[in-house]
Amino acid sequence: MKILVSLAAVGLLFLVGLLGGLGRAGEVVFGVLIPYPALVVFLGGLIYRVLSWAKAPVPFRITTTCGQEKSLPWIKQAKIDNPSGLPGVVIRMALEVLVFRSLLRNTKAKLYPAENRLAYGTSLGLWAAAMAFHWSMLVILIRHLRLALSPVPAVVTFVEKADGLLETGVPVFFVTTILFLAALVFLLGRRLLDPQVRYISLVDDYFPLLLLLGIGLSGFWLRHFAKADVVGIKELVVGLASFHPVLPAAIHPLFFGHLFLVSMLLIYFPFGKLVHMPGVFLSPTRNLANNNRRVRHVNPWDYPVKTHPYPEYEDEWREKMKAAGLPVEKA
Repeated sequence: MKILVSLAAVGLLFLVGLLGGLGRAGEVVFGVLIPYPALVVFLGGLIYRVLSWAKAPVPFRITTTCGQEKSLPWIKQAKIDNPSGLPGVVIRMALEVLVFRSLLRNTKAKLYPAENRLAYGTSLGLWAAAMAFHWSMLVILIRHLRLALSPVPAVVTFVEKADGLLETGVPVFFVTTILFLAALVFLLGRRLLDPQVRYISLVDDYFPLLLLLGIGLSGFWLRHFAKADVVGIKELVVGLASFHPVLPAAIHPLFFGHLFLVSMLLIYFPFGKLVHMPGVFLSPTRNLANNNRRVRHVNPWDYPVKTHPYPEYEDEWREKMKAAGLPVEKA
């Protein structure tokens, strides 16, 4: 039911955008009026989430440690897994952001009843799919800058040529397009075929995967089968980027379905699980050094608390304590 609800939602969104692109009024709505509010919601929601995380007080360092901390000189320290200073934190954060180091160390367990044993292994498939998805998406976003910038920067041209190095097909098939779609299919299949993962999966897990898959498939079809007018699309996107929207007449309706899905992704991004992208930089378990034993950390929430020490307690209850036969320090 969860996957069907998500699939129906994505299909309905795409159908709305596709049908809206059949008329001139719909082209104005889905090509000009919706992208701007979607971008505002994306930026505003992202800023709100980041500020709310940044304002959350961290009274003590709660670093995640996976190795020996710095202690005695003759005990070897795990400088990356358990950094004691800023350089180690920077290296650990870079490895986390660029190569998903913690995900690479994720393990899975499998029971072999015939052999009566439990085996543990690394989830290399999940790590590889996550790497392929995230890096492919970054390259695709860079490639799409050629539609919004005029003239096109040299770095965007270089990335586009490197991505199409196989030079297969007309138009050229990009490597990241195939990796992007394959990674999404793997991640979706993992949630559907693995009983444990399927049990804990929610609509909020299926919907972004299907939404991204819909964007990727519609973009692939738009480029290789519909053969959309790239010049007209670039004219529209450049107009949107310069706040002088121009709506050419010969844009394929499929483009508006694709653009509407992208707009829905921008609106959904700050409020769903995809917002973990900026959150990793603000995670106190990652961005703090483990120097609790070397530096005293004072809790900023501490406030004066009136205490009642034992001498005052005895002064208050001395006579009753003596009457009850309890020992007292002062006669």
